[in-house]
Amino acid sequence: MIAAESAAHPRLAALAQSAYDQLTVGGDVDYRVLSDMVAEASGKGVLRAIRQKHGAVAHEAIFGPILREIDRQKPVPPRRTESARQEGPDPLTAAGW
Repeated sequence: MIAAESAAHPRLAALAQSAYDQLTVGGDVDYRVLSDMVAEASGKGVLRAIRQKHGAVAHEAIFGPILREIDRQKPVPPRRTESARQEGPDPLTAAGW
């Protein structure tokens, strides 16, 4: 659906085709490709166009799995360690503000 709606946007069409090609050979699509595709679709108004043309349910059915796959694959950045914090009381546990 994204490829069909992206004909007027060459970069988005290329990203959608790349994702499709990777899926057809049985591979996983890297989260960066999916993320770039969603960002490009959003920037070009394709997300809005799909929602207006096909409705909210279709929009969710198309983009929900893509967004969940990005979330599944994307690495979680490391948390700040205790030594990286500023000296002094923890603002979340301090008695006074």
